[in-house]
Amino acid sequence: MKGIVFTELLDLVEEKFGLEMVDEIISKSDLESEGIYTSIGTYSFSEMLQLLQHLSQNTGISIDNLLLVYAEHFFGVIEKSYPGLLATYKDPIEMISSIEDHIHVEVRKIYPDAELPTFIVEEKTANSLVLNYKSSRAMHHFGLGLMNKTFEHFNSTATIVLEKIKEDGTEVKFIINKN
Repeated sequence: MKGIVFTELLDLVEEKFGLEMVDEIISKSDLESEGIYTSIGTYSFSEMLQLLQHLSQNTGISIDNLLLVYAEHFFGVIEKSYPGLLATYKDPIEMISSIEDHIHVEVRKIYPDAELPTFIVEEKTANSLVLNYKSSRAMHHFGLGLMNKTFEHFNSTATIVLEKIKEDGTEVKFIINKN
């Protein structure tokens, strides 16, 4: 998993819960990196899971809800760092449906060894989208949060239903209806 995902998570934890919480979740985790991350480095997904589990235990917030909040923060990073990418799109449905064919292509240019989830468009209309998410990592709520922020970015709203295809969350269906 790319280091930017770790550095931004720890920035968010510090912002929302304080530096002591950052120290607490790193100290309680058994991290090969020892909690030292660079945005361009590559780290084990197990480290992300440990950090999230300890943050959840210390805050009483579920991992899924932590991932939603984190995705909203991360979208802000994308807005600041890659405004040209977002300016390519005029509509949230169009942007979300192009994750696999455009956005992930651009991400791989920056991070060639990134292990990204797969998003398969099952159905698409001007106001609706059905996507299948597949990943070895169950971070579908991170994807859900990014989708929510995408609609907000375009001053729009949507109803997004998440259906687990596999109970472990490694395969999920997103049913999106623009309001």
